[in-house]
Amino acid sequence: MGPTASGKTSLAIELVQQAPLEIISVDSAQVYRGLDIGSGKPTADILKKAPHRLIDVRDPTEAYSAAEFRDDVLVEIDDVQGNGNIPLLVGGTMLYFKALRDGLATMPAADENIRNKILDQADNEGWQAVHNRLAQVDPESAARIHPNDPQRLQRALEVYELTGKPMTAIHNEGNSQEDLPFNLHFMAIYPSQRAILHEKIALRFKQMLEEGFVEEVKKLYDRGDLKPSLPAIRSVGYRQIWDFIEGSYDHNFMQEKVLAATRQLAKRQLTWLRSWPDLQILDSEMSNNVEHCLKMILPAPI
Repeated sequence: MGPTASGKTSLAIELVQQAPLEIISVDSAQVYRGLDIGSGKPTADILKKAPHRLIDVRDPTEAYSAAEFRDDVLVEIDDVQGNGNIPLLVGGTMLYFKALRDGLATMPAADENIRNKILDQADNEGWQAVHNRLAQVDPESAARIHPNDPQRLQRALEVYELTGKPMTAIHNEGNSQEDLPFNLHFMAIYPSQRAILHEKIALRFKQMLEEGFVEEVKKLYDRGDLKPSLPAIRSVGYRQIWDFIEGSYDHNFMQEKVLAATRQLAKRQLTWLRSWPDLQILDSEMSNNVEHCLKMILPAPI
């Protein structure tokens, strides 16, 4: 686990070279085909030596939920173990990790009409107005969800509109958790200083631009069947570049918007990690993380 740009993938690739591990991606953007550069998806050369499961499993026109991830990842884990290997789950989508660990309450399916009404309000009045509305009907969710997190804001308000109940109340009614036939061990990697993480985020974004991030989004834009309300296009970086392509702001402001959104994402990820129980934390600036991980992953010699 870890925030964006913390070095999760590079560490995982090193680990699979030294132990009987298979990587399963835990990333809500990498599930989409065509979202490659901006999602930090491993290149074809890297995938040859370190295959990743659960990437490129959806077209960007389709949604992919945490419940679907849980169903899919359980199948993949079983398959990896059937190969005699250890599943190594790698990513920064904390809700997916939580869904695997805790199960999920049975939530109502998405409703396009309600979703569009919420998006219309956001377009006309801003996401702060949506957050204010959520605070009236579900204050616990509003306290947990940042006004700059449109996807979770939209879903929380949609659930209330569909059920008349706050999302928190539905979660408290019970979940679909069953006993998992394996143990989960959680490790997180990130730098000890926030400033270092921000530097890494800026450097990685610069590299993404050089690799053709804007051109990648332009290709998605030119398909003609995608719209900014889709979960894939709402991914950090993609939505801001989409707006730039539509002429909402210039290139310099677009870069500022992407960096700000990415830092907000990292902040939310770190907030999840701070409350995660039994978490082994690795400092990304240390040189012995591979050895440290192998000691935790591999059984001790008899």
